[in-house]
Amino acid sequence: MLKKLLLASAVATTLFSSAATLAAEKPILNASYDIARELFAEINPKFVAHWKEQTGKELKIDQSFAGTSRQAQDIIQGKKVDTVTFNQVTDVDILAKRGLVRADWAKQFDNNSSPYYSTTAFLVRKGNPKNIKNWDDLARPDVKLVFPNPKTSGNARYSYLGAWLYANEAFKGDEGKIKEFVGKVLHNVENFPTGGRGATVAFAQNGQGDVLLTFESEVVNIANGEEFKSGEFEIVVPPVSVLAEFPVAVVDKVVDEKGTREVATEYLKFQYSKDIQQLLTHYNYRVHHPEVVAATKAQFPTIRLVNPTEVLGSWDDITAKHFDGNGILDQLLASGR
Repeated sequence: MLKKLLLASAVATTLFSSAATLAAEKPILNASYDIARELFAEINPKFVAHWKEQTGKELKIDQSFAGTSRQAQDIIQGKKVDTVTFNQVTDVDILAKRGLVRADWAKQFDNNSSPYYSTTAFLVRKGNPKNIKNWDDLARPDVKLVFPNPKTSGNARYSYLGAWLYANEAFKGDEGKIKEFVGKVLHNVENFPTGGRGATVAFAQNGQGDVLLTFESEVVNIANGEEFKSGEFEIVVPPVSVLAEFPVAVVDKVVDEKGTREVATEYLKFQYSKDIQQLLTHYNYRVHHPEVVAATKAQFPTIRLVNPTEVLGSWDDITAKHFDGNGILDQLLASGR
């Protein structure tokens, strides 16, 4: 009798364990840009709850943060990432060229697979003591800047391109004058951290530099948030700046190996939902959902956004000319620093 009870208990335990296994998804790993920690700390639990409601299955989302160029290299070297939520198109393109992401990844989701977007803005000290108003002020010899290294950070590439696009209009395409201007801006950089969060800490916590260049969303979050001293900074949004898209993609090679394609795809689709689009505006990102756009119109200053690919060619062209080894960025850094 005792043996039968023990056997029944063992069978019940096995069945329970099997049912629990069936009711749980394999964990997925999402790789994001450096300053997205607080944002995905909110998005991920919401999707876990949504997935449980839709499927009855438990899900664990692991999260990685770093400069997106570094993230892309880690994935190429074998890091098993299911989804990327990046801030630079070129870093997804690199994965596509290596066969890790489908070639037409930008067509997989709406808005070129960019659920939200931003631009480069400036954060200055209280009272704006250096009277910073526009990109030309960043080239003045009395101004010290902080922004990440464009070699490792998509955030920083937009800062670089914002300066280049401003100079391109100001000097009517004269590349010699454009290079001179951007070289002055780069020469004024006091700290070149590898990622956006390092730049934020250097400026807001360690007191380095007169101006922090980063995404508009991050600028507003720092100025109004609780992490750093609220009221100690002011926001400057230049009248013209660079369009910064935030691309997302499924890492096809990984999800096919792990069997996580369905949940990974739904995770990225979820970022287009009204609930998450509203959440994104709480972090001062600009979004596409028409109802949310209408409701938050007063939140965002009017600005003319310039798409780099409409002026400077494809992202492949931009990368080859500016950011590859011995490109213009390297040349300007070597000559000016």
